Amino acid sequence: MPSLPTNTPENPSHPRILGLDVGSRRIGVAVSDLLGITAQGLATIHRQNKRLDFGQLEQVIREYQIQEIVVGLPLRMSGQEGIQAEKMQAFAEELRRRFHLPVHLWDERLTSAQANRLLRETDMSIKRRGEVVDQMAAVLILQSFMDSRQAPG
Repeated sequence: MPSLPTNTPENPSHPRILGLDVGSRRIGVAVSDLLGITAQGLATIHRQNKRLDFGQLEQVIREYQIQEIVVGLPLRMSGQEGIQAEKMQAFAEELRRRFHLPVHLWDERLTSAQANRLLRETDMSIKRRGEVVDQMAAVLILQSFMDSRQAPG
């Protein structure tokens, strides 16, 4: 198996971050680039059962040498947590237990709507938009999280 690039002075890279938009049927997946500047979408995971879903996430975590995870937190427009937010808290806790990585919950209000709006502006078919909206939402969640870290304090 080929070795993955390491973080050396000749090969500078930031720890990679995984962004997830978790739904009941699909998990949108995004990963930060090696410089820690942009979020890039990966293939959406079509949920089957917990064992297979976490197996697919483990593959991504290993392949990209993920050091932290960001999970979209679906708050109500009022900012209050509802049942879906509670489910994401439990999902995040399971990620922490299984992978022993820091897991952050990030306000995802409007990311799916923003993803749909961005995709409507393309010439993409409605069917294809439906296939990539979760990926785009994961990219928006991760990018927002990364941008917040870059912002001057």
